[in-house]
Amino acid sequence: MTQKFDVTIIGAGIIGLGTAISILKKHPNTKLAILEKDNQVAAHQTGHNSGVIHSGIYYKPGSLKAEFCVKGRTSMAEFCIENNLKYDKCGKLIVAYHEEEFPRLQALMERGKANLVQGLELIGPERIREIEPNAVGLKALYSPNTAIVDYTEVSELFANKVTNYGANILLNTKFFNAKSINKHTIIKTSKGDIKTKYVINCAGLFSDRVAKSMGIKPKLRIIPFRGEYFSLIPEKSNLINGLIYPVPDPQFPFLGVHLTKNVKGYIEAGPNAVLAWAREGYRKIDIRPYDVMNTFSYPGFVKFSSKNLKTGLMEINRSFRKSIFLKDLQKMVPSLKSSDLTKGGSGVRAQAIGSDGSLIDDFAIEMGTRSIHVLNAPSPGATSSLIIGDYIANLADDLINDVVPKKFESSFFDNNNENDSSNKNIAILLTMILFGSLLLTLITVIGAFFILRAIYIYEWGSNSFTHYIDNCSFESFYFIGKYICSFLGF
Repeated sequence: MTQKFDVTIIGAGIIGLGTAISILKKHPNTKLAILEKDNQVAAHQTGHNSGVIHSGIYYKPGSLKAEFCVKGRTSMAEFCIENNLKYDKCGKLIVAYHEEEFPRLQALMERGKANLVQGLELIGPERIREIEPNAVGLKALYSPNTAIVDYTEVSELFANKVTNYGANILLNTKFFNAKSINKHTIIKTSKGDIKTKYVINCAGLFSDRVAKSMGIKPKLRIIPFRGEYFSLIPEKSNLINGLIYPVPDPQFPFLGVHLTKNVKGYIEAGPNAVLAWAREGYRKIDIRPYDVMNTFSYPGFVKFSSKNLKTGLMEINRSFRKSIFLKDLQKMVPSLKSSDLTKGGSGVRAQAIGSDGSLIDDFAIEMGTRSIHVLNAPSPGATSSLIIGDYIANLADDLINDVVPKKFESSFFDNNNENDSSNKNIAILLTMILFGSLLLTLITVIGAFFILRAIYIYEWGSNSFTHYIDNCSFESFYFIGKYICSFLGF
């Protein structure tokens, strides 16, 4: 039997749930459903992050991220306190270890001030040790209002509020496709058809595919990056008082390996950022051929990867070698030892990349004819979830009141319905072949390295030659990769 709703939200992560709350507050008589393919809410990005309530330091002034994060930090803190959820305003240090990082640290300070972030301080080594006795650094930016929370716990309370409003959360219900008919949309799911007036796409890692299935052509593609963590052993749970981050690389979207205290009482170290072979590829061995082809056939990824080859290989090296991970952590806390680290969890970040190879650095929330699509909402998406929900609810007002735009122009949508030319298809095919060859070559080289390393350790032990291989491995991978890319013309 076909179920009927006024508004259907795809995805029960923290943004989908926050959006539902905002819509139901404004329109309490709306018949609303949330579709979730898993058997629980917050199963992916929401439940696999560091649990940080960000203050708004990193984001470009005037961007949605900057505006929403500063407002979102306050609203999320108030929500947690009012509902007796675990919440700790522990503060954060962004630490510079080299003088050449000082200008970037100062730029972060100025950016934070422009975003109206309160309480920021630039501090020296003595003050660093006062805040974090086990940490070192030449200079740091101190953010006292940065906090930690359990976003899975927050999402579960969001879900309770949604159902208390009378809405439906349909778990184990996988979205297949959707088709507009007159003033309704028919959604095909694993549990049958749903007839709805309006669709809000909060599908996270699959948001671009959901949009495409609804006739939208996003000018971006979601590329999955896996972040891997180590956990500190329980005996080291008091090693830090808050959060310690490095000064971020402005050319890369991720914040670098950091130490994060969490509300469950232990400390996480990480994450790194490596390309995942599946959109839900939480393990190194998780490979979904369709997702791999989808990534490597995308011209935007080809351009992005050719510009960031060295950084990408560095992240792969860190992924396979605990010693490299540890060296990064020891810059922050020198007393850390390998025995202090145990294998932790992982998460997959949905990073939107434009067709020109640029990273979509801001939130991307766009309207279709009878739909709204959250195409990019990485960090600080969880921090900002209540504010994003309000923003989407305001966009949805016109839809719910039947004021539907006849044509919507967007920098993230391709409204050209002409078929792709055969030349473009050939170019994509060639790209797939070339990058498939590159991938195979790199995997072979990396595999050969570890096999040879194992043989040398087995035959001669950890002698100087083995250490020489360890020290040279990254540079070897880098120059081999550069040679291959040059040969292929990238």
